Formats: sequence, C-alpha cells, structure tokens
Amino acid sequence: MLRPMTSPDRSMQLAPASIDDYRELARRALPRQLFDYIDGGAYAERTLAENVEALRAIKLRQRILRDVSRIDLGATVLGESLRLPVILAPVGLAGMFAPRAEVQAARAAEAKGVRFCESTVSICSIEEVRANTTAPFWFQLYVMRDRGYAKELMGRAREAGCEVLVLTVDLAVVGARYRDTRNGMTDPIPLGKKLVRAWDIVSHPGWVRDVAIGGKPLTFGNLEKAVPGARNPAAFKEWVDSQFDPSVSYADLDWVRENWPGKIVLKGILDPEDARDAAAAGADAIVVSNHGGRQLDSVAATAHALPRCAEAVGDRVEVLVDGGVRSGLDVVKMLSLGAKACLIGRAWAYAVAGRGQAGVEHVLTILEREMQVAMALTGHTSLDQLGAQALDLPIGG
Repeated sequence: MLRPMTSPDRSMQLAPASIDDYRELARRALPRQLFDYIDGGAYAERTLAENVEALRAIKLRQRILRDVSRIDLGATVLGESLRLPVILAPVGLAGMFAPRAEVQAARAAEAKGVRFCESTVSICSIEEVRANTTAPFWFQLYVMRDRGYAKELMGRAREAGCEVLVLTVDLAVVGARYRDTRNGMTDPIPLGKKLVRAWDIVSHPGWVRDVAIGGKPLTFGNLEKAVPGARNPAAFKEWVDSQFDPSVSYADLDWVRENWPGKIVLKGILDPEDARDAAAAGADAIVVSNHGGRQLDSVAATAHALPRCAEAVGDRVEVLVDGGVRSGLDVVKMLSLGAKACLIGRAWAYAVAGRGQAGVEHVLTILEREMQVAMALTGHTSLDQLGAQALDLPIGG
C-alpha cells in the first residue's frame, strides 16, 4: 500500500505549467546525485542537448479556416488503443526518485489511458506493479549473459499480463556518464567524497523521509534473485558489468522470439540499415532512440534520424521514437516526421520526483493540451493526418 507522497515543493510558489517546471521541482526535491542521474547524459552531453534542440528548431506549419472543433488524439500502437500516442519509457532506478515510483507512474498511465513500460532495473518488481494496477503494461529487457535469468524475467512478465517486450539493443557496452562519475555513483570513492555525498542526502530531508525511509525496500525488485548483495551499489554495478553482453546479435533475437509469444520492440535504432534489418528479423516495432543521449555522444538527434528510419521500413513495422520530447508540440512534430507514438522518460521521471503520481498525470495532461493546440492550429483533426505537410520545412526539405 502506497503512502500519500508529501509534496517536496511546499515552500515554492511555482505552479508547474510545463515539463521544464517539473524538471525544476525535481532538481529541488532530489539529492544532486539522483537528479544528475536523471538529467545527465554521456560524455560532453552533446547528443543529449541536440535531442532537445533539434525538436525546437523544427517549425510547425500554421493553417487557418479549417473545422477543428473535434480533435481525436487517440492512437492504436501494437494493437492497443491509447488515449494519447505516448508511452512512459523504461527508467532505471525510478523508485529512488519517489516512493514506489514505478507503481505511481503505472497508475498515472492507467488513469490517463496510455502505457507504462517497466524497466529491468526498476526498484519495484513486475509483480508489485501488476498487483497495484489493472491496465496492461510493457516490460523492457536487456539480453543478459545469464540467458536463464532473462528467460525467467520474460516468464514473469508474461505471467503479469505483459504483451509487449521492449528489447534494449544499444547497450553492448555502457557509455561513460561523467556526472555520475563526478558524483561517485560509478567507482569507489575516497572518504572526502563519501562525506560530500552524505551531506547531499541529509540536506534533502523530504527525500530521506519520503523515499529513503518511506519508500523501502530500495532494492532492484526484478533482480534480487540474480544479484548477490543487491542492496549494495558496488555489487550491483559489478553484476551489470558482467551481464551486459557485447556479443548479442540477431541470432539472440531468434532466441527471444522462441521464448516470448507477444510483440517485440527493438529500442535503440538510429541507422536506416539497422531499421531495415530489424524489420527483416521480425520485430513488430522499433524505437528510434539514442538512449536519451546516455550512450554514444555525438550521434544523431532522434528527430534527425527518425525520417530516414521511417522511410527505410515503410509500413513493415511500427516506428516509435524517444529523445528530447519536452512538450505536446514535440509529440506532434515527431508524429509528423514518421513516428506512430513517442516514449517519454525524463518527463515522467521529473514529474514523479516532483509530485508523485499526480505529477505524472499532470504531465500527461499538459502533453494532451499542447497536442490539442498544435493539431488545431496546423489544421489537423486526427493523428493519421499528420505528415511532412504539418511542418514548415525549408524549400527542398
């Protein structure tokens, strides 16, 4: 049973009106090491920034005198009817941002008629999310060296009623996230740094009360059987380093298909040739993604990669996208560039850290309202009408 979350922003006069406002709430609510974990990216964070800037640079094409009195934002994604073309993306360690955050987010998704995707490295287990919700949710999986445990996780997800498996394919090796390194989250640290981290935590008493104490147990719910010393961050990092498998290939996708009878989504596609290969290998959908700028820096922004990947696969697979989506206008832009739906990660992570389930529901309401405006003022009444004509592209664009 979840305790009501105490809002960490009582002293603030800010009424959040945008995802950027929720980012600020999260910055204030969380110890810096946790906020940086959500907010940061790999290396110099150029791709992280470019994901956002690429979308901001795209202009919508405003049109007038069209009957836009009825606008339908409903979408069908992998056979599931959604109120909005939005999925809450898998976010690792989310339960460190708010008490039982994965459950809160899944409840918010259910309330707003969209889907939640549970991460392999979540704090709440698949079974806990299932016990606290009634709507279906998706499950994200890494292909681990321990294929037996990966198979067990797939079985648990199926038992919980998951029909969509999101296979993350861009983690053959882990990119260096310098904010995490500076904050001492990745390597052994000296005593002085430990004291700095301890002060970072105790200077956020609301987080200590609501999450560190009120949100227990802070273990990796899906991995407790697999990770020796799962409560120990160093032991967990050692396990992760040993389990990410750089030998994973399309042959492993065949193995996943043998063990998963539902839909399979490949997340981490940026190149049109990889998109074609994924379609040929029998994926039901792809997610055009650079892992939110958290893996290889200096790769293409997803808004730039999306049209090429969508063109490469045509209607053979459904094309989803993530990266840089900070508004409903961004969702409309991504759909106009060829996506069927958008996954949002940081947006819901900021919201759950700032205001729990109510914050996540509000972020989805914000996206819905912004999409309504963007659709109306570009002269569109349903998502299937969107395309390049909704964008103010340069001549020859």
